[in-house]
Amino acid sequence: MLQWIKRRAERNRTAEKLYGSVVTAARQPFFYEELGVPDTPEGRFELVALHLFLALEGLRARPPADADLIRRTIEAFVSDMDDCMREMGVGDLTVPKKVKRAAAAFYERAAAYRRGLTADGPLGLATCVDSYLFGGSGSGAADALAGYTYAMTEALKAEPFEALLARGALTRLIGESGTKVS
Repeated sequence: MLQWIKRRAERNRTAEKLYGSVVTAARQPFFYEELGVPDTPEGRFELVALHLFLALEGLRARPPADADLIRRTIEAFVSDMDDCMREMGVGDLTVPKKVKRAAAAFYERAAAYRRGLTADGPLGLATCVDSYLFGGSGSGAADALAGYTYAMTEALKAEPFEALLARGALTRLIGESGTKVS
């Protein structure tokens, strides 16, 4: 009878570990130092959203797609957003509204990234990345980040997100997709 509780707790730990991998990937110094992603709460959110999208797409691409793990990973993201906003001093009454906006922003970006990867092609994805991460400035770093996103998508077809991160493949993919941008 207690077996389902144990499985549920294990699934939550797996989702939290996957989300931890997402945050670790989003904190790679290369994004901030070389590509010029703003090292602000907004810039960090955008990179977490991009990497969360990649991790979830990787789960969806692997048969059979694990809907429960996807849902629990999104719950870990929402919980992290709640914690972060409280740490930044956002008032208790405002936190739920801001968390809801953050979740909606993630889903908006995920839809745009998915469109960019499929229908819009490389230019569409670069435009999308530029819009979200660089405020539509026309930064050349958006092309490098779009290339990285494509490379990650391909790599995730063969290997899980957290495995790529553990063996340092994300750093290699970052280096392959873009050179130093000034």
